[in-house]
Amino acid sequence: MSEPSPIITLTTDFGIRDTYVGIMKGVILGINPNVQVVDLTHAVPPQDIYEAAFSIYAVHNYFPKGTIHVIVVDPGVGSDRRAIACQTDNASFVCPDNGVLSYLLQSTEDEEAQSINAVEIQNKAYHLPEVSNTFHGRDIFAPVAAHLSLGVPLADIGPPVQMLVQLPIQAPELSGNTLTGQIVKIDGFGNAITNISENAIADLESASTGEISAYEIRIGSVRLNRFNRAYAESGVGKPLAIIGSSGLLEIAINSGSADKQLGLKRGDVIVIRKVGKSCQKI
Repeated sequence: MSEPSPIITLTTDFGIRDTYVGIMKGVILGINPNVQVVDLTHAVPPQDIYEAAFSIYAVHNYFPKGTIHVIVVDPGVGSDRRAIACQTDNASFVCPDNGVLSYLLQSTEDEEAQSINAVEIQNKAYHLPEVSNTFHGRDIFAPVAAHLSLGVPLADIGPPVQMLVQLPIQAPELSGNTLTGQIVKIDGFGNAITNISENAIADLESASTGEISAYEIRIGSVRLNRFNRAYAESGVGKPLAIIGSSGLLEIAINSGSADKQLGLKRGDVIVIRKVGKSCQKI
């Protein structure tokens, strides 16, 4: 039995009103009709490279080895920004070199960041015959991904790239009894997802002397003193802190929207401080 074709995922800011996503799928399937195309999201806010970078980082590990991820959030389309194709031990990425891989590259917990190989997409044999100045998703990124899914070596796509563009992404900081982070995404439910991982909170806890710690969690005007295990542990309409499905701390409202009710936004600072001991783990 022949090996199955890899999966190709699509992440864009195109929305679904227009035909842009469908055209990209048509190009991919015209080159490799056996490949499976998966929509990650087409609802990245227009030109929001940070959102795209976080989105692809948060989901890429859940796909089978060999998956090819196409990311087209490209405010610099038609300019001198590079188009790149990258491979790690587990996945490939086809995208503009504008910072959309920043979270992947800067994560200290992701070994893939240490073993990424990148090339600039220069071989026109893997482009469409005519390349528009405004739609490289259709004319460059989609066909390159399709050819990679057929086994074309990365080296055939173009010359190696040593340094990729990275956005200035701040990591959480642990100082004594205080852990400081920031909101990196507001999801569709209005939950404010932070850059503070469960591991970072464990590091804060391990700084204790063996006693179970109590916490003060501060963001904006909100003050919380516990981590929930479920949204429903807090009353309807009440704010809460919880480790979400991505393994990151989020601030939420039970049956509500944290961004609307609390006025939270990306970049807002969150501070977790160990303030004493508690009779039970929170």
